[in-house]
Amino acid sequence: MSGAHDTDFTPVYPDEQDSNTRFEHIYALYRDRIRSYFLLKINAMVADDLTQQVFMKVSENMHRFRGSSHIFTWIFKIAQNTLKNEYRRLSRQNETPLDFTQLESQSITLEFTKYVDFRIDIGAALQTLDEKNQEIIALRFFADCTLPEIASIVGMRESAVKNRLYRALGKLKHELNEWGNMAIMSIEQLISIENKGSSEHSVNRLKKANHDLFTQLSGNVERLATKYNYQPKRKVIIEMYPDLPTFHRAVGEAHAPNWFTGTYEENILKIVSPLNPGPEHTYESIIKGTIHLFSMWLIEEINPLSPKWIRQGIGGYEAKLMTPDFLKNSTKEAIRTNSIPTFAQLDDDTWDFETKKGFQFSYMFVEFVIEKYGLEAMNQLIRQPQDLKGILGCSETEFRQKLVNYLNQLF
Repeated sequence: MSGAHDTDFTPVYPDEQDSNTRFEHIYALYRDRIRSYFLLKINAMVADDLTQQVFMKVSENMHRFRGSSHIFTWIFKIAQNTLKNEYRRLSRQNETPLDFTQLESQSITLEFTKYVDFRIDIGAALQTLDEKNQEIIALRFFADCTLPEIASIVGMRESAVKNRLYRALGKLKHELNEWGNMAIMSIEQLISIENKGSSEHSVNRLKKANHDLFTQLSGNVERLATKYNYQPKRKVIIEMYPDLPTFHRAVGEAHAPNWFTGTYEENILKIVSPLNPGPEHTYESIIKGTIHLFSMWLIEEINPLSPKWIRQGIGGYEAKLMTPDFLKNSTKEAIRTNSIPTFAQLDDDTWDFETKKGFQFSYMFVEFVIEKYGLEAMNQLIRQPQDLKGILGCSETEFRQKLVNYLNQLF
């Protein structure tokens, strides 16, 4: 949602305060808006240069501004003239300044909830609009202008600007082939893939693997961010290794078991290529396993102290790689003999975690909390795992007994 209203800013006049202080304030307030406008028209390096040119002119001509319009309108007029001069320069060199397909993808950010902004990618679609509508879209969503500001800049009535904006967005909606499908954070804003040590002959297969990873993640990243009330603040990088031995060596676990195909460090998810998943996995399970890893990473971003059973449990619960039959057959003996691991026993970073059925029991513990107490309780536990009594109304011993009863009834 636009933050351009500037309700806390009173226009600055030359005789009100020291010119340097006044300029610094104006620069801080409007620099990003002018640069964002330029980025829609030209590449980032030139945008930075032109932005600096604009504010040099602002500094040199502050004494000419008399407050007859909003100061941003005055600055934007300078920006427009600066851009026109750049276009003239480009035209003399036979360069095309408005080739949107050659620029970085642009996006409109719309506030969807308290936690999530949806970004609508409109880079290529903008070229379907006429120049005036492009200008209005750019001013509203990239220069972050209010409707009155836009009306002043383009010399139109505010109602006319509003109508044009509405129609232009409608056309973009059509060009983007359904607003709902595009109203998600562009996955490339949040995820990038780096392929480690892949041979050239596998390029086409590698492209398919990358595409399938993006497809899998694009259907889940915003869903998980919304579900667990957290918007990631940094980009996730996926490092994909060509085979199990290479992956194991890369993460310092040369003798790891074959089921170990993914991990994460900081904001880097490291996985073996789905093209060579090893004897215990498939192409599909590696692709879906990225949801497990991303979910775990997300929970740790929310609370670095969240216990392993919550991180692993949510990862398994969201990836849905374990079938009900597998869960039942692999845990029924431990359930029958009341050998279900405790929370403390599941806080295990050795390979014994798999031996004690840690993946399965963590999954079932999370499933129990969500089904019995609700998602809000799960979100509270992620953030305050020590407050079991306050959140669930029972001690760990009582909670464990409820779990045992649940699992016995389940299987």
